[in-house]
Amino acid sequence: MSDPWDGPAGQATRSRGARVPGQRAGEPDGPRPAGGRAAARVAARSGGGRRGHRARPGGRGRRVLKVLAISLSTAIVVTAGAGWWFYEHLNGNIHSLSLDGKGGSEKADAFGRTPINILVMGSDGRTSAADCKLGGGCSKTGVQTGSNADVQMVVHISADRSNATVMSIPRDTMTKVPACKDSETGQSTSGYYGQINSALQYGPACQVATVHQLTGIPIDHFVKLDFSGVVKMSDAVGGVSVCVTDDVYDTYSHLKLSKGSHTLKGVAALEFVRSRHGFGDGSDLGRTISQHIFLSAMIRNFKSAGTLTDPSAVYDLADAATKALTVDDGLGSVKKLISLASDVNKVPTKRMTFTTMQTAADPNNKDRVVVGSGARTLFSTIANDQSLTTDSGKKSAAASATAKATAPAVPASRIAVTVENGTSVTGRASDIATALTDQGFSTATTTANAPSPAATTTLTYGPGQKDEAKTAAKALGLSSAHLKQGTGTGLTLVIGSDWPSGTGYPGGSSSSAPADTQDAVGGAHASTADQAKTCAKVSPYRTVTYNGVSMTPAQAYKAARGKPDSDA
Repeated sequence: MSDPWDGPAGQATRSRGARVPGQRAGEPDGPRPAGGRAAARVAARSGGGRRGHRARPGGRGRRVLKVLAISLSTAIVVTAGAGWWFYEHLNGNIHSLSLDGKGGSEKADAFGRTPINILVMGSDGRTSAADCKLGGGCSKTGVQTGSNADVQMVVHISADRSNATVMSIPRDTMTKVPACKDSETGQSTSGYYGQINSALQYGPACQVATVHQLTGIPIDHFVKLDFSGVVKMSDAVGGVSVCVTDDVYDTYSHLKLSKGSHTLKGVAALEFVRSRHGFGDGSDLGRTISQHIFLSAMIRNFKSAGTLTDPSAVYDLADAATKALTVDDGLGSVKKLISLASDVNKVPTKRMTFTTMQTAADPNNKDRVVVGSGARTLFSTIANDQSLTTDSGKKSAAASATAKATAPAVPASRIAVTVENGTSVTGRASDIATALTDQGFSTATTTANAPSPAATTTLTYGPGQKDEAKTAAKALGLSSAHLKQGTGTGLTLVIGSDWPSGTGYPGGSSSSAPADTQDAVGGAHASTADQAKTCAKVSPYRTVTYNGVSMTPAQAYKAARGKPDSDA
């Protein structure tokens, strides 16, 4: 529809007798007597009058300004309304739960700044139709209740926001799960010894409490994602770039990729992070390393200019993130999540260290692991807010002193200790024995009352067992002065009145003293987020089965030529 003011040639046309805009009603068309207000108006319209005196805008000009003003006001109101709707929409997406103080609390540094420790959990739950379709396994059971934490990462952001450490805990780790009750379902447990990922069945707060008890690291927040959450997040960042060292087909997670680089979105991204048979030795240990590669690439995407400067991409990312995550109350708003994202963004990728908790074989189950040598030191670096990198992004001086950790001759999992209470405090032997088994010492560790009260704590070892004694002493913070050789066999720890409380000897190396970062990264598969050229190592072992035949992932890839690749 054309503007009624415009003629065919775009010139203004008016019918005869129509009033000129700005002309007062009742004014004659002819000239008015000179002088007075009428003369002044005529002079102003013809450019006369005083120099610098501007004519008042005509009626059409006033209408244009009015329209512009109304349009601008409307735009401001609409924009503000859209912003408020967007904010409320995102807040409405967030599902948050109380942590109930289960994870302890951080201590401030000398400047009053506090670190941030977050437990990131990847749930294997098939609690919706979408997750059943993505995860499978619901053909007989249908939509399920409960889930396990098949991905567990402690994300530590330093008090000064200059560095970060991300430590994965393999799902197959055996540990003690404390007494817990799920605030949503009411499901509870009085505590048990079992696989660490099972604690999530009693709620995220229980998983936090279990990790806190195992590591001694204060956990003040948690973030939980399910299968569909991984798909949404990978799509929101426009895909994640990864590479693999060989052709790979994991017939369990369905990941199928040719050797080289790929950009993974949606289901393909989920298949990659879920694959445990495609990489490393086919266990959960290999999976944690490939997950670090994936997350490093995703973080680089977050930090790239294109992602955070594109309003559409920012909206998609924020909408996907808030829909995908379950968080604790401390992160339960858009404002708090933005603050967390800002803190993460302050850390350079070269100072973000990814590690995997050191493990040892569980002597009671070949398919499970326990806390291994060096893990306690890694826990201490995180709890004490120690960086594993220098300002340049290289490993810290202590860590670079040697390429390998100085592992003890005997793994903790093979060491059993008889713990005797020589104090007047009830339960001391039980407390220390539990602390030892939580650190991966043999479950054959036992407790008893000492034959007589003891003033000094001693650890007695049999002939040829000094290395075992040193391993136990280091775990408890005992110095060499507490060790002595006896004539019997095995290790016997007598707790004296000099150690009335706590699970680390007062003033010993297991307390808050700085940890040795050389031990912390030894065997922890440490890498930094800036290593863009690192590829996931495809397993050379026969970890998968195709058409009933055991194969390597590369052999399965060739055998399944008719099946499309995950990123096809």
